Parts: sequence; C-alpha cells; structure tokens
Amino acid sequence: MEGDALNQTRKRVEAGGAEKYHAANAARGKLFARERVALLVDEGSFVEDGLFANALADGLPADGVITGSATVDGRPVCLMANDSTVKAGSWGARTVEKIIRIIEKAYATGVPMVYLVDSAGARITDQVELFPGRRGAGRIFHTQVRASGSIPQACALFGPSAAGGAYIPAFCDVVAMVEGNASMYLGSDRMVEMVTGEKTTLEAMGGARVHCAESGVGHFLCKTEQEAIDAVRRYLSYLPSSWTSEPPAAEARAETGLPEIPGNERQAFDMRKVVKGLLDEGSFFEIQALWARELTVGFGRLDGRTVGVVANNSMFKGGVLFVDSADKATRFVQLCDAFNVPLLFLADVPGFMVGSAVEKQGIIRHGAKMITAISEATVPKICVVVRKAYGAGLYAMAGPGFEPDATIALPTAKIAVMGAEAAVNAVYANKIAAIADEDERAAFVAAKRAEYERDIDIMRLASELVVDTVVEPAALRGELVRRFAAARTKDRAFSRRRHGVTPV
Repeated sequence: MEGDALNQTRKRVEAGGAEKYHAANAARGKLFARERVALLVDEGSFVEDGLFANALADGLPADGVITGSATVDGRPVCLMANDSTVKAGSWGARTVEKIIRIIEKAYATGVPMVYLVDSAGARITDQVELFPGRRGAGRIFHTQVRASGSIPQACALFGPSAAGGAYIPAFCDVVAMVEGNASMYLGSDRMVEMVTGEKTTLEAMGGARVHCAESGVGHFLCKTEQEAIDAVRRYLSYLPSSWTSEPPAAEARAETGLPEIPGNERQAFDMRKVVKGLLDEGSFFEIQALWARELTVGFGRLDGRTVGVVANNSMFKGGVLFVDSADKATRFVQLCDAFNVPLLFLADVPGFMVGSAVEKQGIIRHGAKMITAISEATVPKICVVVRKAYGAGLYAMAGPGFEPDATIALPTAKIAVMGAEAAVNAVYANKIAAIADEDERAAFVAAKRAEYERDIDIMRLASELVVDTVVEPAALRGELVRRFAAARTKDRAFSRRRHGVTPV
C-alpha cells in the first residue's frame, strides 16, 4: 500500500464512525473513545494494537474497539475502549479477538488491565463467528477470570454494557459508572417486557445509581466521564502492577487526628471520620460508598503505605451486618489479600442481623462467606475494637481467633457474646417478669447489667491476653504504623490444599 493510501486509511480508522454518531454522543455529554484513552493515559505513551482490524469492511473502523498499551502515572497498563460511534460499540469476531489478545497481554506481562466500556453487546448478524467458538466471546470472560487477582482490572462504564457484555464490568475489581449514561443489563427493556411482561426502562433496571446503590455491581457513581477516569487512575495508584509486587509507597502525610468517640454504644457516629482522622490526610479512597453503608471499605495510606480499611458504621442500620455488607466485606478483603494490601479492621458492630427476612436471604451463608475471607486473608491484618464487637461480629472483623497480627482496643471497647441489655434479658427474663414492684425490678436489672459490664471489662480482657493492648485514641495511629511495619515480612502460608469451598 502506498504511503498516502496508508495514511488515509489510518486517518479514516482513527476518526471512528460517521459524524452523526459523534454528534449524538456529544449531545449526551459523551466523549469519543480515543478522547477517553487520551484522558486516561500519560501523553504520548499509547501504543495501539489491531488498528486495522476489519479495515477492508465498510463502516467498521478498528472493528469498534481500541486496544493497546500505555502508561498511567508512569506505570505500564493495557487497555481496551469500545467505540460507540461504530455500530454502537457492538462486538464482531475481530472485536472479540482484540479484547482477548489485550487481556492476555496484560496477564502475560503482569500489568493492570483497564476497560473503557460503551457497548451494545454482540452483533447478532455475526453470532456464528463471535459467540460459540474457542476464541469466541466466552473466552473474554475466561481470560478475565484467569487474570483476576493476578493483575488489577478496572472498568469505567460510559454507556451500555449489554447482555453477555455486562459481565466484562462484573469480572473487574471495580466499576466506575457515569450517571445518566452508563447501564448494565442482561436483557433490554424490550426483551424484559417480551419475556416477563414487566414494563421498565434501562435506567430504572440497570442504570448507574441502581448498580452503585442497590445491586452492588457498580463501585463509583460519577457525574462525568472525567470523574470516572479519575476514579480508575486513583484506584490503580493504591495497587501494585501485579500480585507479585508490593503496593507503591507515597510521600507520608500527617494525620488530622481522631474525633471524639461517643462512649454510649447506642449513640450513632460516623466511623468514616475515625478512618480519615487515622490515615494520612486526604488519602482515604472509599469504595462502594452508596451500597451496604453500614460497612465502610476503601484504601488509604498510613505513613505513606497503602492499607485497606474495613469499618462498621453505626450511622447506617446501627452498624449491624446484613447480607449485602457481608458480601461487600468479602470481596474487598479478597481484593486486598490478592494484591498484598494490609488490612485494618475498625470494629463497632452489634453482630449480624437476625429475623426471618434475613434468614430467608441466607444471612448465615453470607456471614460464613465473610468469615471465610477474613480467615483466608494472609496479608498483615489488625483488628481495632473502637466501641463494641459482639457475637459473630467479632469474628467477622478479624477478632483474636482469626490470627490478626494484633487486636487493639480503645478504652471505649467492649467484647462480648452480646450487649449487657440483651444478655441480662436472655438470662434473667423469667425472674425479671416475676418482680412486681417497678422500682425493685429496675434495680435488679441495673445491678445485673453492672455485673455483666464488669465481667467484660476491657482491662480484664487485656489481662487475659484476649486483646494485645489498650491504647488511647491519640496513640492509635503510631501504634498501627509500628505494628504494620513489624508484620510486613510475615509468613503468608495458610492451608495445604488447592482451594477451599466457599459458602457462596
């Protein structure tokens, strides 16, 4: 091919689809796929693969997907970006092959994989070529699963991710979704009505807010595409390039200090203020902030080093663990353990929720899944009992039986099978009911509660070596920095086996 002809072909491919599709996207606040790539990567670093895929076909530049390698903040990554100006970003046979190849490359070279998704799913007209074979669409998901926990995988979702294509985000570590444009669904609104009779919309069924606040499939609800790309960049900044290396260190910053923690265990307070006060200033990066809010998870830095935080938040549902919060913790703990991120647990938990509704939802199964993840995590992990850790809540927050590198208590801490009120009622219910005089009954209950509180006094538990130390809030950060440093070289062996049988 002559040089001029090659340049013309290159320009045609790089221009994407017809101008009317560019205009339609712009009207919805959507950027061109190549603009998204430019916002993600360091300037001049992108090397494209498969630029001329399907170049001989009419109207299928790059076959609707951009793939290649680049650097983000100076660190190598691989990426793919659907071009929604080309057949709505739908998949053909070469689209699928390009996506498979770039994930394989990321896995083989040990670098993060970023997915910039905006796709209507498979082209039905090309289904024989792209769907069933050994290198068909299923191979994308197989390759993602193989890479999971080996390399970070992050997705920014700008438009639809339809049908089978919805699983690309689902297999990623995190998904940033642009509100108003991003959606994930297995069947379109028309298909849902045809199959089930339900009348709905894509936004109501699988929009960004639905997935970030209700289903838990989305992790970051973003107002703009720039915000979604920034979320991906920030996520990668806390993690190593692969499971074989340590998270990158950053310049240490001072903490802002802990807020006052209410001594009354029934008084709700926002544990996120404790998290932010402990960590290097401005370093906390919350994940799934809108979903299962009774549990807060996210990354931060202690003296410049990455840690993962799992914290109960009594501002929401009293900090009680539910089905969704158990799932949220499970996945985040596994993520941290995969990429060598130490875990900090901040406990203020009454336990798991009880009642017929949650039992039917499988609270025991989901709780067992969370406790499994805590048990299997071999990274350094420290449990801090901030106010209370009752029942199986203590276990779910990496209590003493789960080989934490330390169990630290604040002076406000209580550890028990249950709280004093519930315990006294459980043991003395009949005797309390038999006391006719109201004042006498109240005095009896108060005495038994005081007796129970003495039994679980935190200094008694420290004297019995249940907790390793009791520290004042002002000393907690320094204690954590020193203890995490001491645990950095710990032996990470866990069990003789191929893998456990997770109680999913």
